[in-house]
Amino acid sequence: MSYYANQHDNLPSGFSKVLAFNWALTLLIIAASSVGFLMLFSVADGDINRWARPQMVRFALGLTMMAVMAFIPISAYRSLSLFTYLFALALLVVVEFFGDIGKGAQRWIDLGFMRLQPSELMKIALVMVLALYYSWLDRNRVSKPQWVLPPLILTLIPMALVLRQPDLGTAMLLFAGATVMMFVAGVSLWYFSTGAVAAASLVYAVFQSKGQSWQLLKDYQYRRIDTFLDPSLDPLGSGYHITQSKIALGSGGISGRGFMQGTQSHLNFLPEKHTDFIFTTLAEEFGFVGGMALLVIYALIVMFCVASALSNSNRFGALLTLGISATFFFYFAVNMSMVMGLAPVVGVPLPLVSYGGSAMLVLMVGFGLVQSAHVHRPR
Repeated sequence: MSYYANQHDNLPSGFSKVLAFNWALTLLIIAASSVGFLMLFSVADGDINRWARPQMVRFALGLTMMAVMAFIPISAYRSLSLFTYLFALALLVVVEFFGDIGKGAQRWIDLGFMRLQPSELMKIALVMVLALYYSWLDRNRVSKPQWVLPPLILTLIPMALVLRQPDLGTAMLLFAGATVMMFVAGVSLWYFSTGAVAAASLVYAVFQSKGQSWQLLKDYQYRRIDTFLDPSLDPLGSGYHITQSKIALGSGGISGRGFMQGTQSHLNFLPEKHTDFIFTTLAEEFGFVGGMALLVIYALIVMFCVASALSNSNRFGALLTLGISATFFFYFAVNMSMVMGLAPVVGVPLPLVSYGGSAMLVLMVGFGLVQSAHVHRPR
């Protein structure tokens, strides 16, 4: 693509940028979102206006945003990185005091025309500010203790605010994204080894604190852990979600029951069928083949992002692309693991497929940054 674009130096710069788009990535994003539209139409029993049409409108808006963002030089986003992080942090503080409460959690700001979830914006903002930090920092200083501390502070502050909402799933994604950013920036493996030991100690402390005055997690979070370890303990209560999810996954078999023929979702046995558990509907109706097809699309999205980063000699753009691709990977990896019983249920949506405004639009903004870094990358 770079050779092809260089042959058109005499064309208007705007047209040259269109040629330089990562079109394969764009088509894969459209393909994944189309799967989402199809499944939202299915779980609504053929009612396109319930979930599918609003999702299509959001995606069209997000796709337009991504295209516009691609024309803006990546240097502009670099200069806005710290402001974006501080803005997202301020929104998390606003949620703490004035946020809307839903299903026992205080995570949203009501804007009238939509409910904004600032923690979704923070996933991208954190990647941006860490990419800024490591693109500014001399590579010889990356692993020195005094230069490892600032990224940890930048990560732990929003994590603490998100945990207070409470939203363990998003806090985990923030930490995972920051860890990848530090790894690809070249931080010594000794820090990650120490962190792994600390994480194991924290897990031990979490289990030991249960029922104590210094309990580290909420009661419902402990129930999720217990359900993850043994769903049969409470199949009609805390284990209901994962039990029904496994039934749906298993009943799909190799090729599935057929479009709009899933019994678990259409008879309302499957909870949150249009958001967190939409993958189980896909697997029930299209079977192992359908689930693997979506997984392949996701894997290709990550691969094209990584390939773009590796071809980019701009350190900020490369780090930003790797960070956003890692965030996207953790999105679908956690969601799929969750609905298959391989991880606790933590309320992470399936990217580009689950119904939701904030997650969709913020993710498309992230891909807009990836496109900008790709279009304006030094060859």
